[in-house]
Amino acid sequence: MKILVTGAKGFIGKHLVLHLSRRGYEVFEFDKDNTSEELEKFVNCANFIVHLAGINRPLTNEEFYDGNTNFTKKLVDLIKANKRDIPVIFSSSTQASLDNDYGKSKKMAEDYLLSSGLPVYVYRLCNAFGKWCRPNYNSACATFCYNIAHGLDIFVRDPNYVVSFNFVEDIVDEFIKVIEDKQHKGSKDILSVKPIYECSLGKLSELLYYFKKEIESERHLPIIHDEFELKLFKTFCDYLSDEGYSFNYAEDNRGSFEELYKSKKWGQISDNVSFPGITKGGHYHKYKKEIFYTVIGQCEIIQRKVGDDKLEIANVSGEKPNPIPIKVGYTHQITNIGKCNSHTLMWISEIYNPETHDTYKEDVIK
Repeated sequence: MKILVTGAKGFIGKHLVLHLSRRGYEVFEFDKDNTSEELEKFVNCANFIVHLAGINRPLTNEEFYDGNTNFTKKLVDLIKANKRDIPVIFSSSTQASLDNDYGKSKKMAEDYLLSSGLPVYVYRLCNAFGKWCRPNYNSACATFCYNIAHGLDIFVRDPNYVVSFNFVEDIVDEFIKVIEDKQHKGSKDILSVKPIYECSLGKLSELLYYFKKEIESERHLPIIHDEFELKLFKTFCDYLSDEGYSFNYAEDNRGSFEELYKSKKWGQISDNVSFPGITKGGHYHKYKKEIFYTVIGQCEIIQRKVGDDKLEIANVSGEKPNPIPIKVGYTHQITNIGKCNSHTLMWISEIYNPETHDTYKEDVIK
């Protein structure tokens, strides 16, 4: 399938393009530096359109209507003029229900799409957060993350003001689910991405200051209480990572492994996702220290001192925080013993270096 993504270089667009490309889709990336001729070419080739392009911080109010309403009309008219019946996902905003120029321009774009006769899916998104979001622009979460990570002050006008949030990975997952549904009948309803997280600005800033303090303590891993805090922690780590390191992500039939944070002083933090029944590990380190902290799901962690037969077994759960230190010289493994995917934050005392990997294979259970 060939997919056109407008606003491909934006915050959500970068995530969506990456995930679509990983799945083997051919992606046409359209952004403000592309031409109208390129847009028409992409429309003629695409089997699906995800329309993310829009204006949210213009110099004049007229730019809201030009970038949100008029560009959407131009896109729909191109589709019709070329006699294409292409499904379209449109990223609108919860502000479309408000009486401001941004909201009104988004509402007009929604109405034009819904009356177009095309199979469309209109999503009103909440405040999106996640890695790669631009700070000091239009996201309080990104600004708080960046400033706190870099030791800068933040200003909270009303600590009790509650904001609704969507995590960018949840948005991408929802859009890909629609793309891969194959029926593409569209919807006349205004849609939303679940889950929606509610958090006050005061609580948001408290969590971010807490994350930084814990990373720089001897514990290294903060206590995570729910999925929102995990997603916020993963977001915050991206703003801490400013030392020029590259970050790896691996995915296979066992789950995934994503590096979140690297520091010569504080070590490395990663998020290990395992599918139910999957065991990972079976190695030991001669000098590196590790901590495993399961924040979602249930896992069994087994360690055995090299040269000994005694097993040390710990059953852990995201519902009962219990970080497990992995002992030096102990071969170890972790198994997802629950019914859902498990997330385990893993801290290691040194950034991985293939030349000095200090990782030696040995089965835990002989």
